[in-house]
Amino acid sequence: MTKFLLSVHVIVAILAVGPIAVAASMFPRYAQQLATDAEDQGGRAAGVAGVLHKICRGYALFGIGVPVFGFATAAQLGVLTDVWLIISIVLTAVAAAVLAMAILPNQQRVLAVAGGTAEPGTPAVPAGRLSMLTGIFNLLWTVVVILMIVRPGSTTGA
Repeated sequence: MTKFLLSVHVIVAILAVGPIAVAASMFPRYAQQLATDAEDQGGRAAGVAGVLHKICRGYALFGIGVPVFGFATAAQLGVLTDVWLIISIVLTAVAAAVLAMAILPNQQRVLAVAGGTAEPGTPAVPAGRLSMLTGIFNLLWTVVVILMIVRPGSTTGA
């Protein structure tokens, strides 16, 4: 059962976090185009930005399975109190918070401002801010992956 849970955990992590990392990293480019191009050529930048936001939002929901299967795997392995896992859990929670409370709302605001549906006076989101937030999100996940592989204090010899 442990191998099954671990396999599902890793597969869901790859299939959920990977697309978010890529789509969120691409979004600022199109946000910048929306902010600087007076005329978006046929709405291309707005369309691409909209799709990238939907990918981030949709895969974020799918990504809830990562910690669910992660906790199940950790319980099976008996490592729930290991420091490397606790740090990974905290970093995962921070990454989820950055996505849910910063990246997704800022992407939504960019789309609303560009589409004219934002409340009057809503400031634009700088593309650099979105790039920074995405970089932080990706860095957090990179550290989690490293901790999952190295597992400090592990006796597996990894």
